[in-house]
Amino acid sequence: MFRRLPPFGGDSRAVAEILNGVMDGKTNNTGTITLETGDATSTTLNDARISIETKIILIPFSNAAEGDSAPFAQFSDYNDQAATTIGNENVLGLDTTDLSNGVYLSNGDRINFRNAGKYAIQFSIQVVNDTNDTQSVDIWFKKNGTNIDKSNSKFGIKPRKSSGVDSQLIAATMVFFDLAVNDYIQLAWRPSNIGVSFEHFAAVTASAGVTPAIPETPTAFVTAQYIAPYAYSNIYVSSQTNGSAVISHFSNDTANKTYAYILIG
Repeated sequence: MFRRLPPFGGDSRAVAEILNGVMDGKTNNTGTITLETGDATSTTLNDARISIETKIILIPFSNAAEGDSAPFAQFSDYNDQAATTIGNENVLGLDTTDLSNGVYLSNGDRINFRNAGKYAIQFSIQVVNDTNDTQSVDIWFKKNGTNIDKSNSKFGIKPRKSSGVDSQLIAATMVFFDLAVNDYIQLAWRPSNIGVSFEHFAAVTASAGVTPAIPETPTAFVTAQYIAPYAYSNIYVSSQTNGSAVISHFSNDTANKTYAYILIG
């Protein structure tokens, strides 16, 4: 705490020293708060100096807070996926979390969202056709187990090149969705023929004069990126009363995410 004047005032020297300190930024209206973990979306700030009219300014005060970011994720799969009939929908499986913050996988095919907002969701899928005819595959989005209207993309794929040499296609689309807390997204698909499937390819070892080393080819990538609404790290005062305030923020499971705060009024 910086020096304060007693309630009955002080001499001119004390007043000058304290006033000069205030002009140099030495005030007693600051503090720090560390966000709750365990996927918490709010943290209570207790400070007797807070009133209903107080304005609270929050500033990152640790490496974890400085590195805070909006929710995002990238998931992938490395298993061949085939349909057994054209009469039913299939759901795209995902088995690997490449990157994740506030978005997670469950049930092997559900992309779950801990924070409400608008998200850009994109897929890239390795499609193969082992038939002698031109085929197609429909790929669409589901939210909480229900088809999303107008979310389908249809991809045409050429006949196989020859026996044992399938035709290949990358099916890719990006769509924006408005999601609520705990919503989940799935990708469903239906081929025109069961000879159309999703396939992964093993890494290729380098061979002099024949091929360079080529990384493994995943069956699918799916990415999700939060795009709106955007405030400063989405950390803000959602309510307050005398002596405390509720700080709302993105779902947090990172320790030591500390913010400095300044109280005004």
